[in-house]
Parts: sequence; C-alpha cells; structure tokens
Amino acid sequence: QVQLAESGGGLVQAGDSLRLSCAASGLPFSYAMGWCRQAPGKEREFVVAISRNSGILYYADSVKGRSTISRDNAKNTVYLQMNSLKPEATAVYYCAAASGPVMVPTSTPDYWGQGTQVSVSF
Repeated sequence: QVQLAESGGGLVQAGDSLRLSCAASGLPFSYAMGWCRQAPGKEREFVVAISRNSGILYYADSVKGRSTISRDNAKNTVYLQMNSLKPEATAVYYCAAASGPVMVPTSTPDYWGQGTQVSVSF
C-alpha cells in the first residue's frame, strides 16, 4: 500500500521559512515527485516537481526563486524548502507521486498525500 505522509506545515509570519517533508512508503522511488497546493476557495495549483533522478526540476512562477525541492532516495523522502513566505502562500500543501521519470503541470499523479496546512500571517 502506497502512502505519502507530509509534515512540516504550520503557522508562520511573512518572511519566515518552512521546510515540508513527504515520506513515501510502499512506492518505488523511481517515481517523479511533486507538491501541489490548494488555497481556500481556489483550485489545486501545481507548484514544484522533481524527476526521479533529481535532474529535472519544475517551479511555478509563484514560488520560483524562493522555494527549493529536493529528494533523498535513500530515505524515500522529498523536501520543499520555502523561504521568504508571503501570505498568499497560505494553502494546504499536498505531496504527489507520478509514474514516469518526470512530472509536469499537466501530469496526473498516481498518488496523493493527505496534505499539510501552511498558514502565513501578515
């Protein structure tokens, strides 16, 4: 059974940093991994992705320059480091896994985590 378990969310102030983690179990870590987020009243937004060998990275314009995705295949864990957070980053962040070497915004992930709440105050 595949499980993606996110952690690291919380309430922070604008300008602070957070590191989200996604621990995968039961998943061949050859999958591409990514993070999506859904803000209140908005559709789910695809924000970052990393290929299975970490060679290809994707960042949405909304997070580019302030976020870094990485993965540790030995630990079956993907990380999302977010710096200089803005209130508009407030959302539930979901970890996603897709079969194949890369994940792009039009990909349909095969697996989703339960999500972790990130709240950024003014």
